[in-house]
Amino acid sequence: MTHARSLFMSFAVLAVMFGAFAGGTSHAADGKWSGSFKGASDHATSGSVTVTKAGGKITLKLGSNFSLDGAPDPWIGFGKNGKYVKATQFTKLKSKSGGQTYSVPASVDLGAVNEVYIWCSKFSVPLGVAKLK
Repeated sequence: MTHARSLFMSFAVLAVMFGAFAGGTSHAADGKWSGSFKGASDHATSGSVTVTKAGGKITLKLGSNFSLDGAPDPWIGFGKNGKYVKATQFTKLKSKSGGQTYSVPASVDLGAVNEVYIWCSKFSVPLGVAKLK
């Protein structure tokens, strides 16, 4: 093994160890997280959301109490600590109200996000945000 490869592997092991012991809430492993929407950008958005990861599949469910007052181009995506992550935007909202279920692409790293966004793609503003717990 070359010195460079050995060094790389040492750093990789340290990175895994640091990730395992760094603490904090990680949404990367299988589990279930939920939250409630709060309106944003002068929009009324409310209701519950649940994100479930099991066996490599991620599902996002909007509760039957979900409601959005309206917007021209609402999409669903994720963010972290008040910042929307555009790369996580994955589907257009099916309906402004009621229960809905969506499959989240495996490319979305749940360990890197802690919020669900209803996002107006046309005007690049949040319509509603739910902090996941």
